[in-house]
Amino acid sequence: MPAIVYFSITGQTKRFVTKIPNAEVIEIEPQDPFIEMDRTYILVVPTYVEEMIEPVLDFLETGKNSEYCLGTFGSGNRNFAQLFCFTVDEIDKKYGIPVLHKFEFQGTPADIKKIGEVLGNENRKDRSTV
Repeated sequence: MPAIVYFSITGQTKRFVTKIPNAEVIEIEPQDPFIEMDRTYILVVPTYVEEMIEPVLDFLETGKNSEYCLGTFGSGNRNFAQLFCFTVDEIDKKYGIPVLHKFEFQGTPADIKKIGEVLGNENRKDRSTV
């Protein structure tokens, strides 16, 4: 099963990932984001301007991390209209990592179910089969 890698600024994203049952969860720490992954994972990130999510970009550029990422889940606030979850859209443009799902704040039970479904698809070998 893929791991969950996340970055949280306000704690909303952290609250989301702690609801995911039986998941291996890895936090990107701002002071040391250079964790080198050796397996597939789903990236969960909040929506902020690039300067705020610099640790996420550093993480993705470490080793083969961007290659191991199967896709992203983005959290945001629907009040921002077209800017809702724009961070995961930018990651898709920059790294070719697909957006798997977008959710608001710390997510709903349906959002937790969705990530569980993605994690449960163990036949996946690479991004093209997500």
